[in-house]
Amino acid sequence: MSSSSLSDSAEHPAKRQKMDVGTKVIGTHNGTFHCDEALAVYLLRLTKAYATADLKRTRDPALLDTCTIVVDVGGVYDESKQRFDHHQRGFTEVFGHGFNTKLSSAGLVYKHFGREIIANLLKTSPDDSRIDALWLKTYKEYIEAIDAIDNGISQYPTDISPKYRVRTDVSARVGYLNPAWNQSVDSKTVDSQFLKASALVGDEFVDRLNYYANAWLPARDLVAAGLKERSHIDPSGKIVLFEQYAPWKEHLFELETDLSIAASEQPIYVIYADETGGQWRVQAVPVSPESFESRKALPEAWRGLRDDELSRASGVDGCVFIHASGFIGGNKTKDGALQLARLALQL
Repeated sequence: MSSSSLSDSAEHPAKRQKMDVGTKVIGTHNGTFHCDEALAVYLLRLTKAYATADLKRTRDPALLDTCTIVVDVGGVYDESKQRFDHHQRGFTEVFGHGFNTKLSSAGLVYKHFGREIIANLLKTSPDDSRIDALWLKTYKEYIEAIDAIDNGISQYPTDISPKYRVRTDVSARVGYLNPAWNQSVDSKTVDSQFLKASALVGDEFVDRLNYYANAWLPARDLVAAGLKERSHIDPSGKIVLFEQYAPWKEHLFELETDLSIAASEQPIYVIYADETGGQWRVQAVPVSPESFESRKALPEAWRGLRDDELSRASGVDGCVFIHASGFIGGNKTKDGALQLARLALQL
């Protein structure tokens, strides 16, 4: 994209733009750029409507009025007019679905175009059952923080003093692409840096979405299947078996909520093949995804024992270890791991 398609021009912009009524133009502000509009522009170019749109960076109201869509400038949020600013007095829009962070231009664009963007990237239909889960997950894990940082919302209470600073988040990395305060630069240079920033944050968005679609979501399906079949593994329904390793904690807790599984019916132990496939693990389900406390740790009499000593103590052949805290153990076979879990339920 040429720099002339980005910046203000000496020629009156409204006159030039209106001559080419077939060209769609994305408008955003010029000067110092931020992560939110850099991502908003990238996202719009993942839609069918704006895939080939030009980009105009300006604060001139007359020029903005000629743009097809405007993000992060203009003082208007109105989907029907394709205007997506968040700086105006009285703006309180949030993503919804349990998210209460005020949106930036990135969140606004993602809220209105995100489902289409995901369908386009996955090359699937808009009614694909995966889309809503990916739409919400990607907002939670990637875009909400960009919204919060741009709107100056602290992650923690302000009376807490952090022990160190983190300035490697994507918003900070985009910020570093702006010219330094004491550099002499022209608008062409700043516009070029904006395109780098847009590519940086946008490419990371696509990478994250690909991970959620191709790794995170299949793991969720595996956990859902394990929960459904758990009564066939053990009549108590307290043991979940996965034939292969997959990250399961986050999905387990979310699915328990989604499926309204009562506390009395929730699983206590999870059995799975370790990452190498050579052994099997029995792991106590924690009380929450990040907790070190288990719903029911493995028996105290087994903790810290290994190999034959553990097999003698438990009466189960092929034991490998039980962690000193009782949150996890291992056996050489699936049947051995299941025996440990069944015995642990009774002790």
